[in-house]
Amino acid sequence: MKLLTKTIITGLTGLTMAMSVAYAGAKPDQIDRLSDDLTPVGAVRAGNEAGTIPAWTGGITEPPAGYQPGDHHPDPFPEDEVLYTIDGNNYQEYKDQLSVGQIAMFERYPDTYKMPVYTTRRSASFPQRIYEKTIENGKTGTLVANGEGVENVAEGFPFPFPENAYELMFNHKLKYKGTGGVRYNNQAAVTTGGNYTLVRLREELYGKYYVPGNTIDDIDNILLYFYQVVEAPARLAGEILLVYETMNQTESPRKAWIYNPGQRRVRRAPNVAYDNPGTASDGLRTSDMIDMFNGAMDRFTWEFVGTKEMYVPYNSYKAHSSDSIISDMIKPGHLDPNYMRYELHRVHVVDAKLREGFRHINSRRTFYLDEDSYQILLIDHYDSRGDIWRFSEAHSINYYDVPTFWSTVESHHDLQSGRYIAVGLDNQDQVNTFNTPLDESNYSPSALRKRGRR
Repeated sequence: MKLLTKTIITGLTGLTMAMSVAYAGAKPDQIDRLSDDLTPVGAVRAGNEAGTIPAWTGGITEPPAGYQPGDHHPDPFPEDEVLYTIDGNNYQEYKDQLSVGQIAMFERYPDTYKMPVYTTRRSASFPQRIYEKTIENGKTGTLVANGEGVENVAEGFPFPFPENAYELMFNHKLKYKGTGGVRYNNQAAVTTGGNYTLVRLREELYGKYYVPGNTIDDIDNILLYFYQVVEAPARLAGEILLVYETMNQTESPRKAWIYNPGQRRVRRAPNVAYDNPGTASDGLRTSDMIDMFNGAMDRFTWEFVGTKEMYVPYNSYKAHSSDSIISDMIKPGHLDPNYMRYELHRVHVVDAKLREGFRHINSRRTFYLDEDSYQILLIDHYDSRGDIWRFSEAHSINYYDVPTFWSTVESHHDLQSGRYIAVGLDNQDQVNTFNTPLDESNYSPSALRKRGRR
């Protein structure tokens, strides 16, 4: 496979083509490949030799019949049935296509953790404008600031010919999410016995990078504004978080503010970064785990290990459905596998190891990025001793009204304590709305104070 830089190391199985040509950054002489052997975002169009991964033919290009804007997205593959199930009895037969964290889940929950495997559907798709801008980025885009920033890109994926870990991670971080989005990103921190309190989080995301016509210079280094208000439970209600997520965090680090309704005041929140706990997460999710990974990369060394075939959560429309009741989905140890869907896909593997002299609760993290969307689908997290500690899954769908491929529910598991947190539980709430008109003036510290007092 010519997309990547190195031959896959021993142990990364399932690769269908050898990698022999090195590409990185701007590749104006390779642009024609994005309409030939590669997809418009740089994935391999062809399927695998075994026929278990099909060719990409455009993904989902229109909503299924009956879909109305504002609906929870109906499953476009309702007739698909489970092909087979990976469970505590047979997971060893599939271990070459499983992550360390997935194997640990089978060993931790041998009687209940299962992976129902379905036909692979390469459903990921993006707007035509994003394809066009990605093609332009492929001619000009470059990394700067030791991998902490990018230049000469706009709107689309910055690196359709990714060669290294930084380019892959920026493809994930800059994946199209619409110019403005409003969602309920509700979460439940679940005890070992299955008890939880649902935290209702209403969030707004104003993506300056994605506004048509904007350039890196136009956005003044601000990738997006992130606004989050807690609506329940009562003891937390009214707390507001505002984040300025920057493009180049070496040039200008992330800025954050918190509004406290009891004190009726806004204060800077410098700790909303790295491994500091996420909002109401009970210590089960760090700040840099929002959207599986976000923020500065400087505390780790990053290595692109290679590409392999793996069983990953994909087309998780049942977990997204308004017919699925949250209290039925949440079980001790993990979400109910009957609501999940797994498929065999090619993923890019990125390994991050803590730099000497820096601190983070994880000594190492391994990320698995979908080749068709650069969405991080799995993460293996290691503790200070180098042992597997936590495991994360992003159950993802094609939001075909946009379109974009993104997570609908994330689950982050503490394998040692048996606790986990599920994020994105909007099943009985307003579905994620994209390209919502938002006013940039609402995302200043003074506006935060006014909005908090309403």
